[in-house]
Parts: sequence; structure tokens; C-alpha cells
Amino acid sequence: MGRFAFLPLALLSLQALFTGGRATDESEKAEAPTEAPTLAVSVQASFPASEIFGIKLVNGQPTQALLSFSNEEDSPVTVNFVGGSLWTPEENSRIVRNLTTTRYGVEIPAGQKETLPYSFATEMHPQDLRLSLVSVISNSEGQFFTLPAFNGTVSVVEPETSIFDPQIIFLYFFILAFFAGIIYFFYTVWIAPYFPQKRRGRGGDSKKFSGAKKAESTDGSNGAAAVTSATTYNAEWIPPHHIQRPEARKVKGSRSKSKSRA
Repeated sequence: MGRFAFLPLALLSLQALFTGGRATDESEKAEAPTEAPTLAVSVQASFPASEIFGIKLVNGQPTQALLSFSNEEDSPVTVNFVGGSLWTPEENSRIVRNLTTTRYGVEIPAGQKETLPYSFATEMHPQDLRLSLVSVISNSEGQFFTLPAFNGTVSVVEPETSIFDPQIIFLYFFILAFFAGIIYFFYTVWIAPYFPQKRRGRGGDSKKFSGAKKAESTDGSNGAAAVTSATTYNAEWIPPHHIQRPEARKVKGSRSKSKSRA
């Protein structure tokens, strides 16, 4: 399927039919224009998913139109192509984008009706445009006719987002992690240094100090054992007279001194 690959040929053929088939000489007067052949076929487009506020073309989602053909001819007709285009809504409109041209080749018998689906998708900035849908039909004699199916204003909109969309959830998680990292960085660099830090006591030193106190409070005869338990080095090579405390000597009292004097 091309994009209106067949429409220029059909339009040229229609233009030739409308202008007449007889050439005039320069010396002849202009003759009355010949009547262009007509086709008793009507087509009307509807949009099942349209809202009460108008037709919306959602970006990234296919828009479906139903084209209803009614053949009032005495012979069957064939729907060859259906295509469309988007135009600017102002008076001197210009074309913005051509839509997909779909080939059908569906024959409609005389006096019968046929409904054909036509879908297209858009990826544009949200805006209001004018949608034009046309169909190319041929009769039993092989003549081609271009019939307008729709010509109205539509709105190009973005799809609605949901909070449960995986992409939205990942985006929220990324933003939250980013701000959490920034807050942690500012806290560790500018806030944490101003708070006093608690000093941790050494459990091993306190235990040794309490063990040494207990050793000093015990009897002097067990001094070697107390020193050995309070210290972490081996005291076997130290002489005993250096480890044991010297015994206190008894001093004679005042009575002995008085007797000696007497």
C-alpha cells in the first residue's frame, strides 16, 4: 500500500472528465461545458470510539473509522482505495500529513450497502486539525470516481497516563532515589560534622583495669599470681624476690625502750 499512489491518477482523470473531452480551436467560440458523469453512490464515515466532545486522535493508538457505502446504481461498483489527510483548520489551509492509503477491491452489488473499516495512527504534537477522508470507486465501465467520506475538525491528543503504568512507576522510583541520594550527600557533608560524636569505650582495657584492682586488694602473698593475671606477659623468668613484696619489719615498742633505760 502506498500513500495516495493512485489518487493523483484518479484526480487527473476526474479533472479531464470535468473539463470536457472535446478540444476547441483558437478560432472557435467556447462551447457549453459537457456534463461530467456522476455516480449514484454515497459514503459516510463514523467513528465508534469518538466522544461527545468531538473526535480525538490519540497519539500511538490506531483510530478506527467505519465507512458506509450505499450503491444506488443499476450495476455493481468497486471500492478500490480509501485514504485521508490532515490539514490546518484555517481558511487557507495547508496539508500537514498524509494518512495511510488502504486498498480494498470490494465489490458492492446494485442496490446494496457495505461497511468497510479504515484505521490510521498519528504521532504529532497536540493540536486541532481538519481530517479529510476520501474513497476511490470504479463502476462497471472502468471509470474512477473520488467520493469524499469525511471532512471535519479533529483533535490530536496524548494518551492518558496511569499511575500503575510500569514506566511511570520506574520514573517515580528513579526520581525518589535521586532525591534521597542528594539529601544523604548534603547531610553527610554539611550537617553531620556539627553533631558531637559519641566516644566508644574500650572493653578490653576496662576489664584489665578492674582485674588489676582486684589483684591489688588481695593478700600480698599472692602477689605473683595477681601480677600474672593482671598482665599479659609471661612472668616466670622474673626472680621471686622482685615479684613478692617485702614483709614489713616489726618495730619494738616504747616499753622495751623504757626497760633498757632503767
